[in-house]
Amino acid sequence: MLGVPKMKPQTKREHLRDLVVEKSRWARSLTAEERALDFLGWHERGYLPHCDFPGLVQFVTFRLADSMPASRRGEWGHLLKIEYDREKRAKLEEYLDRGIGECHLRNPDVAKITEDAMLHFHHERYELLAWCVMPNHVHVLVHVWDLPLAKMLQNWKSISAVKANRILNCRGEFWQREYWETFMRDEEQERVAVHYIENNPVKSKLCKLAEDWPFSSARFRDKYCHMVLPA
Repeated sequence: MLGVPKMKPQTKREHLRDLVVEKSRWARSLTAEERALDFLGWHERGYLPHCDFPGLVQFVTFRLADSMPASRRGEWGHLLKIEYDREKRAKLEEYLDRGIGECHLRNPDVAKITEDAMLHFHHERYELLAWCVMPNHVHVLVHVWDLPLAKMLQNWKSISAVKANRILNCRGEFWQREYWETFMRDEEQERVAVHYIENNPVKSKLCKLAEDWPFSSARFRDKYCHMVLPA
């Protein structure tokens, strides 16, 4: 009797592609105008699924190139195998909070360059709802308008990397290419995200009060928790 041939196990990339296909079935289609602006809908870049539509409020995390070094893959490689995206993201962010790598964003000049890059088109092409520049990564809650998220991140990274490398007298990759994001489904989820972002330095024991962190939206909150930026 012939045995039943074994199914070849899916590679990580194949699983990711199948996941994106499944999510796309339940999502609306992009309009011609949105495609012309280079929005991508559900897609993948070989690491995590991404959701790119105008109008979404996105909680984004991007990090320095050396924040999860290959030499220490034994510490974080297993985190990439976690099936559920929310749990995976939480564990990855816990690892980032350990402050691995050179942590160039501890340099106030580099942190300011990064914050300024994000604020440059605030209220012109997107709306920043919260942000925090940590020692080796950045959290942002952003309302996407007409600029696709991938392009937004590319702009922030390219502008800040050139200036940061000049300050640090460094060469090579400054930011990790990949990022992860979660789109907010309601106002309560947004509120939780703002609290998480602005309290990340407190949780990491970098300061006692969220508003004390010099590169966070928390310092711009009024007594009603509204963000008021200086003119």
